[in-house]
Amino acid sequence: MPTVYSVMGYTIFFWSNENDEPIYVHVCKGAPKENATKIWIEAEPRLEHNKSRISHKVLNKIMRWLAVNRAIIIEQWRDHFNQ
Repeated sequence: MPTVYSVMGYTIFFWSNENDEPIYVHVCKGAPKENATKIWIEAEPRLEHNKSRISHKVLNKIMRWLAVNRAIIIEQWRDHFNQ
């Protein structure tokens, strides 16, 4: 399970068995958890669900960060899954 980045105390990651879905990341405070917030990232960052209950203010900042770094994260996803 690669940890992509840590932003404002939140871990941005994807699980190693997710290559059958479009590109997305999970976000949660601290160590990766199964019930983390899910954000689709392939076309443009879009919230799927906020299971880790990140505040709207922080979530908006993370979404902006993901938008700026989207190409790098997509490259890491593709490298990890050999796509």
